[in-house]
Amino acid sequence: MIATTQTNSSGEVMYDINCNTSYIFQVTNPDYDPASSTVEKVKSGRTSVVIELDPIEVIVTETEVILKNIYFEFNKSNITEQGATELDKLVKVMKDYPTMEILVKSHTDSKGTSAYNLNLSNQRAQSTVQYLISKGIAKERLSGKGLGFTEPKIDCKENCTDEQDAQNRRSEFLIVKK
Repeated sequence: MIATTQTNSSGEVMYDINCNTSYIFQVTNPDYDPASSTVEKVKSGRTSVVIELDPIEVIVTETEVILKNIYFEFNKSNITEQGATELDKLVKVMKDYPTMEILVKSHTDSKGTSAYNLNLSNQRAQSTVQYLISKGIAKERLSGKGLGFTEPKIDCKENCTDEQDAQNRRSEFLIVKK
């Protein structure tokens, strides 16, 4: 069962809960990253849960919108849960700037051929653009370009660690028009 409620002015809410039942509390606020906390089975008495929210970290410069990195899994172009959370921040920025146009630049790691990586990065750019469109951003305000491994964040060529490869599989958001 999902219950939705608002907190009081102090950010507090009270719930009656069933003993011996686990609960997951999810907290959202438009200006903050969402967060959640699990409350394990309580035998009796009261329990208190504190969930702190971090302010959304979005930096809008003259040339780009900077989010936490949107990473992709190896050999895939689908939007991950982490990616969706970050892209939702871009949706908010684009709604706050209704004339802003964005170029999504997607990249791959060094594995695979240049042609394969270019195709994969194009798929990642299009997945990102499609996600933004699905959230209400007009397609005329978005474009996407795959760059393969031509502009790595970490230039490690064929000797990349798994972490370096993960950092190179990313999307960036350039402002075409503010």
